[in-house]
Amino acid sequence: MLILRSLLVLMLGLAALPSLAASITGEVRVIDGDTLHVAGRKVRLFGIDAPERDQSCGAKGARWDCGSWATAELAARVEGRRVVCEGAEEDRYGRLLAVCRVDGEDINAALVRSGAALAYRRYSGRYVDQEGEAQRSRLGLWSGEMVTPEAHRRGADAPAAAAPASGCAIKGNVSKNGRIYHLPGSRDYARTRISGPEEGWFCTEAEARAAGFRPIRN
Repeated sequence: MLILRSLLVLMLGLAALPSLAASITGEVRVIDGDTLHVAGRKVRLFGIDAPERDQSCGAKGARWDCGSWATAELAARVEGRRVVCEGAEEDRYGRLLAVCRVDGEDINAALVRSGAALAYRRYSGRYVDQEGEAQRSRLGLWSGEMVTPEAHRRGADAPAAAAPASGCAIKGNVSKNGRIYHLPGSRDYARTRISGPEEGWFCTEAEARAAGFRPIRN
């Protein structure tokens, strides 16, 4: 009886331990802009969100295949090279959520910095700075109009407007929630459209506040 109790305590103790980090390396196959097969295991790049394979970007009449482009960008960085992926959790599809590196370079960060993916703020703020770099330089997905990959998966079709040539990138938007301004990199920035006569672009937060707009509440 004492032995059985001891085994039960040991089993409960092991069950309470956090999941151990996994590190995998091996043959790589690219599935889409943020998903890989590494050594036979499916890996979802942590903290980023790339366009779906069937997703297009740009204004009506000037659409481009940003989903296939993002997939090709990832392939160019990893195929034929030694990739090391490290993570500690799986998503609901059983994919390892991981940061992957080639020659020590964080591939997740590189994709966001080049505009081939967005920082996935829903789950992490790790790559927000890299997204800001790409957005300021209007690289990749930031070169024109787009919807976020997450909005695309929900079936949203209306693209967000790109910043004007002046470089004033703060969006003043009027909605049922009031007069709200959105900073580059903030939640909903990419899918916020500027179209109504009361809406506009601002260079500073002070300008937006003076026009009667308030910051978005998280």
